[in-house]
Amino acid sequence: MKPIAFSAFSVWLALILAGFLGIHITGSFVRSQKNHTLIFTKENTIRNCSCSADIRDCDYCLANLMCNCKTVLPSTMEKTTYNSHLTIWFTDTSVLEMLLNFTRVWDLKLTFCGTTPLPTEYLAIWGLRKLRVNKVKGGFPEQSVTIYSSSNNKKDDSLAVHNKDRQPLVYISFLDTSLFNGYSLLKSYSVENISSITEHFPSLLYSDVFSTSDNKSYVVTFIY
Repeated sequence: MKPIAFSAFSVWLALILAGFLGIHITGSFVRSQKNHTLIFTKENTIRNCSCSADIRDCDYCLANLMCNCKTVLPSTMEKTTYNSHLTIWFTDTSVLEMLLNFTRVWDLKLTFCGTTPLPTEYLAIWGLRKLRVNKVKGGFPEQSVTIYSSSNNKKDDSLAVHNKDRQPLVYISFLDTSLFNGYSLLKSYSVENISSITEHFPSLLYSDVFSTSDNKSYVVTFIY
């Protein structure tokens, strides 16, 4: 009887260890997953969601089901910094202006879920590294553009040496919202070593926002 008892004890101990390891591994996997932010408007409300997986564009029901979402009043929206991936589903430019204008976003995806053509408006976004755009209606393919990445370090270093008496480089992008009308290739170009946005681009929208003597060096990118 002793061998049988010992065998039963061994099986019981193995099950406990397997359960513990399974919980530990699962917990570690969940913690390693980085949630991203999804914001969309639906029926005059703004939903701010934290999602652990990608959601099919403009699938509002799936987003409410799979993500941790909450309703946010426009009057309570505050400027914030998005250090991880941000996705915005939108049907008009008003929500984009409220969410993105002079907001710091590193990795951004914009999906147009509407059908009405958008007016030509320009959004100013701080620190944008990568942009993806998609238009659900019409079946157009998703497009992306990389503004800068870690591979740009050597370039940034050379600029920093050239501007050693200035503060670190400041990246700002201007996005033309009419790029969502129809289909055209996503384009961008950057102008580096700009000491004064007001002087270099006097007719640029929002140019009055930038100080003429803020002792900064800008990299200005236009996306259209």
